[in-house]
Amino acid sequence: MAVRSVLRMGDPRLLEVSRPVERFDSAELRELLTDMQDTMHALNGAGLAAPQIGVPLRVVIFGMQSNPRYPDAEPVPFTVLVNPVLEALGDDLEEGWEGCLSVPGMRGWVPRYKRLRYRGLDASGHAIDRTVDDFHARVVQHECDHLDGVLYPMRVRDLRDFGFTEELFPGENLGDD
Repeated sequence: MAVRSVLRMGDPRLLEVSRPVERFDSAELRELLTDMQDTMHALNGAGLAAPQIGVPLRVVIFGMQSNPRYPDAEPVPFTVLVNPVLEALGDDLEEGWEGCLSVPGMRGWVPRYKRLRYRGLDASGHAIDRTVDDFHARVVQHECDHLDGVLYPMRVRDLRDFGFTEELFPGENLGDD
């Protein structure tokens, strides 16, 4: 339908806690999901949360086969996840580089749970329940943080590990964030 503008860090709407979705199989939800998918693909994102396009609902999408922004990442199946609930499986944290469409041109070294279970609903209100690890787990945690008003720079432990992509990775073409 449409590629929407992505809110950038500093916009107060990105700091709000989103509302649960109450109506499934609605024209509004279908339009939102189509616009989110169009926006994510147009910007080479690995995921997108509804708040990033100014819609304060607990909706995320994610998935990729290959992505120039994350050249070494394993594929993640395309998923629509509504009203998600995350459960860390163990205390093991893994640090890795993250970028965000709402924080363009920057990367940060972010700790995330290595393994987790996520539950929620698809666009039709059917249950989703998956156990994932590594990059898949990282993407889900990153996107779901947006639903609670958290941007990845808030999770960077040491600001020496946060900066412009072109400075941190000179000569590498990691695409626009």
